[in-house]
Amino acid sequence: MTTYIALLRGINVSGQKKVPMADLRTLMSDLGFENVKTYIQSGNVVFQSSEEHTLILETKISESILNVFGFEVPVLVKSQLQFQEIFDSNPFSEAQKSNSYYTLLGEIPKSDAVESVSKETVVGETFVIADSCVYFYSEHGYGKAKCNNNFFERKLKVSATTRNFKTMQKLLSLCSDL
Repeated sequence: MTTYIALLRGINVSGQKKVPMADLRTLMSDLGFENVKTYIQSGNVVFQSSEEHTLILETKISESILNVFGFEVPVLVKSQLQFQEIFDSNPFSEAQKSNSYYTLLGEIPKSDAVESVSKETVVGETFVIADSCVYFYSEHGYGKAKCNNNFFERKLKVSATTRNFKTMQKLLSLCSDL
């Protein structure tokens, strides 16, 4: 069994795409996943599966959400090892790291898009683009950031979902508890 983390994008935000976590745990268990745990209401799920292909897991979860709840939700699945590598590769200083954000990418962006976005600057905002994640830090927090999830999706032309340092840390802790 491999331990995975599934990140659902855009659920339970401003009353949109409501997915109760108890119902999500049931849905995941009904799909045959084991040791299913959710963290906060924004669509973070830790689970175990014998399936080795994350794309198959993403499709299975996304299709089930559509069938049960009636709307599409982008789903990104990473193994515990992949997630740990992303977390550990944060390039920021220790002082910035605890207030940084991880924009996890659904696929590796094209090099010309990365090159173009890397040239953009916003005062008080810093980002580093890696193959599977954009590491982001803002002096003023994420709420007013220009370089947000939608910015990176649009500019890099890939699907993405963002989590803060504390959420990443907690999800890895939940994996360790299994």
